[in-house]
Amino acid sequence: MNIKQHLYNQCLEFVDNRMQAIQNTIKDIQKSLLSETKSTAGDKHETGRAMLQLEREKTGNQLAEIQKVKEVLSKIDVDKTIKTIGLGSLVYTSNLNYFIAISAGELDYNGGKFYAISPSTPIAKLLLSKTVGDTIKFRSTTFAITKIE
Repeated sequence: MNIKQHLYNQCLEFVDNRMQAIQNTIKDIQKSLLSETKSTAGDKHETGRAMLQLEREKTGNQLAEIQKVKEVLSKIDVDKTIKTIGLGSLVYTSNLNYFIAISAGELDYNGGKFYAISPSTPIAKLLLSKTVGDTIKFRSTTFAITKIE
């Protein structure tokens, strides 16, 4: 398995774990809503239901967001290498190494550290469309792009 495929799989696992956690939360909220029975304190009951419904809505929005992230990930072709940085690029710099995919944090491959970042992050916006040999300045640090896969 090549390095890009390995990092892609780690991103996919990150998304799947997040999606599972959100789905479990939704199930828990549904159970709570079903078990919330009318008590003698009617106002307290209505407040509890309203809070649960707000939580369900918030969690539903989180699920929609993570589904969008998974959709972005599905557009990456790990076998494709281009000379300019774009979605799916593995970027080596004189400072850090990046996988332009989704924001999944630090990933490890055979002891090497890579940062999975979304194309919409500030650092990715600076990297996009650059080629080997270009330099960028980010937070008062200047670094060169040494390799793109």
